[in-house]
Amino acid sequence: MGMNLLLVGASGLVGQGVLNVLLGQADVANVTVLVRRPLVATSPKLRVLQVPEFTDDALANLDLAGLDACLYCAGALPLLLSEAAYREVTVALLERVCAAYASANPSGYLVYVSGAGADAASRFMPLRVKGEAEAVPGRFGLASTSLRPGVIHPTQGERSPHDFRRAMYALGAPLLALASRVLPGGFTTTASVGRCMLALTRAGVPYPPALENRQINAFAAR
Repeated sequence: MGMNLLLVGASGLVGQGVLNVLLGQADVANVTVLVRRPLVATSPKLRVLQVPEFTDDALANLDLAGLDACLYCAGALPLLLSEAAYREVTVALLERVCAAYASANPSGYLVYVSGAGADAASRFMPLRVKGEAEAVPGRFGLASTSLRPGVIHPTQGERSPHDFRRAMYALGAPLLALASRVLPGGFTTTASVGRCMLALTRAGVPYPPALENRQINAFAAR
């Protein structure tokens, strides 16, 4: 019958790429996207759940039952954010989504897009907070895998919703394409992140707790 998947953050750069991959797969029956920004359903496979904010009450009122896995791509740049603010949009937001997803799917699986170097003991704030976020799904009884990509190259026409990031990608596109070929261990693509998530979901237990950049690319090639 195919997989029923929940995608969180489909309007972001990485989420756009993951969604493109999911909708093109024959063994993906339905994709439910959880977003805050408007997103037009362009496929009969696609169900859009839009809430103004990811609050406990808003998420508790959504129908999240019967979803085989949650692919979590939401996130914010740490630029100009205090540690408390970055922890709110990174850790606390994930906690609320995990609570709602686990309540409806107690034996569910979550793939979390973290980042290279994530470590709860790191001296660097963004890496420390990302490391804390990696531990969140387990507190709700969910099996999970954290992806730790390096630089993610948009290769399917994705556009970042953030003006700064969009400008940086536009200016650096030629160099980014060259670097991703010369230094594959530190680079991946939006398509590879999506294919890796699918490969993990298809493989089933035992799920690896974390995948570094090279492993992401290896899983994507399966």
